[in-house]
Amino acid sequence: MNNSNYSVNASNDGNSKIIESNSVVSNDFSTAVGTLILSLVFLLGVPGNLFIVWSILARIRRRSVTALLILNLACADGCLMALTIFFIIYLAKQTWVFGDAMCKVLFYLCNTNMYASIFLITLMSVHRCVIVVLPRKMSSRITEKIVRRVIAGTWVLVMVISIPSLVFRDVREDTDDKNKLRLVCAPNHTLPRHVRFQYAFETVSGFILPYAIIITCYVLILRRLRQTKFQRKVRSEKLILAIVVMFGLFWLPYHVINMMQVAAEWCETGSSTRKLLDKITKSSRAVTSAFAFISSCANPVLYTFAGKSYIKQNGFAFMARLFEGTSLDQTGTKKSKDTVGLNTVESVNDSGAGSNVLKNGR
Repeated sequence: MNNSNYSVNASNDGNSKIIESNSVVSNDFSTAVGTLILSLVFLLGVPGNLFIVWSILARIRRRSVTALLILNLACADGCLMALTIFFIIYLAKQTWVFGDAMCKVLFYLCNTNMYASIFLITLMSVHRCVIVVLPRKMSSRITEKIVRRVIAGTWVLVMVISIPSLVFRDVREDTDDKNKLRLVCAPNHTLPRHVRFQYAFETVSGFILPYAIIITCYVLILRRLRQTKFQRKVRSEKLILAIVVMFGLFWLPYHVINMMQVAAEWCETGSSTRKLLDKITKSSRAVTSAFAFISSCANPVLYTFAGKSYIKQNGFAFMARLFEGTSLDQTGTKKSKDTVGLNTVESVNDSGAGSNVLKNGR
C-alpha cells in the first residue's frame, strides 16, 4: 500500500511493514506550536505535581480515599510531565536522537501514565458517586486496604494495555520536504488492521469508556444534589460540570485525530477522502498530542485556585489543608443526610477544583 501518508517496506525478517512517510515532525508549524505548549507544560507541571506529592506525603497523616487517589494521580501526571523534555527536544530538532530502545520505552511510559491519569480520575468519580448516591453504610465499606488494591490493579492494567505502543513503534530514516535526512520515532505497523486496532483501542479504552463512566457518575451526583435543600447547590453543579467539560476539552482533539486515522485506513487508497484525512492527521498530530498533555499540568493550578483561602493562614501547607477536607468522606461525623451529600460533592474531586466550597466561603 502506497499513498501520501504510508509506504510499505520489507523488514529484516522478510515481513512487510506499514510505515508513515510523513511523521508528526514533518510539519514546521505544528512542531513549533507543539514545542511551545510542551515547554510551558513542563515548567508548570513538574514542580506543580511534585508539590502535590510532597503536600500529601509530608503534611497529611491520615489520608482519605480521595487523597490517596490524588497522590497517585499527581505521581502519574508528574512522571508524564518529566517525559515531556524528551518530546520537546524531538519536536525542536525534528529528528529523534535517543535511539530505538528509548523510542519504544518513552512512548510506552507516556501511554502508561496517560492511561493511569484517566483511570484514576474515573476512580475518583466512581468513589464520589458511591459516597453521595449510595447509602452511608455502603460507602463505609470502602477501606484503605481495598482502595490500595484497586489502585495497584489499576497500575497493572494500564501497563498491560499500553503494550501496543511498545510493539508498534520504532526509529527509522525519513526525508523532509527539502530531502534532508532525519530520524523519526514513529508507528510501524505490519498490517493495516494493526493501525485500526491501535488507535481505535486507545480511543475507546482511554477516552470513550472512562468518560462515559465519569459522565454517568456526575449525572447521578447532580440528581442527588437536586434532592437537597441547600440554595448554594447550584454553584457545586456548575463546578462539577466545568470539570467534566475541561477533561473532555483537552483530550477530545487527540482522540478525534485517532479516529480520523482509523477512518483513513477504511478509505480506498488514493481517494480524495483518504488524502484529506491523511493531511489533517499529519498536520495536527503534534499539536493535539501536546494539547492533551495540558490536562496533566492543569490539576496543580486548579488545586491552588480551590485552596486560595488557605494560603494566607497556612502558607505552603495550604495544599495539605485543602486535601484534609477529603477525610470527611470517611469520618464518622454525624451529619444530616443532605449535608453529607453536599459536603462530599464539594470535597476535592477528579481535577482538583471541587474543594470544600462551602467551607471556604464561611
